[in-house]
Amino acid sequence: MKKTLVAAATVAGLATGAQADGHAAEKNLVTVVTSAEPQTQLMSMVLTMQAVQQGAKTRVLLCGPGGDIALKDAPDSATAPQPPKGMSPQGLMTKIIEAGATVEVCAIYLPGKDVGPEALLDGVGVAKPPAMAGAMLADDTIVWSF
Repeated sequence: MKKTLVAAATVAGLATGAQADGHAAEKNLVTVVTSAEPQTQLMSMVLTMQAVQQGAKTRVLLCGPGGDIALKDAPDSATAPQPPKGMSPQGLMTKIIEAGATVEVCAIYLPGKDVGPEALLDGVGVAKPPAMAGAMLADDTIVWSF
């Protein structure tokens, strides 16, 4: 419950444009994206990028339809520019990787698509369940789910 309340307060602060107060650098963030909706996928990347820029150590876990944004041959919904800044979920995800975040698809995503890691964009890995579970369970981790 505490993590959920902290995450809600953090999201509220990011959405209102609150400035970093130094606490983000003390946090770990795991963003889980499962939504097929491009607007939800993009907003998850917007908030995740804000957390990265505020110093949070960040991991992104893409599962189900959310994993499609990590594909080299991604659907149009993942690559089409969206208002107001003409950014796509995949485009912003690549910027998050460049900024130092770890982005991974769920361990069962690629076998479910009947493809291998070569189908993923450079910089996207495959999550190892023990490591991801450990990251999500850590006391200093906030988990956002979209």
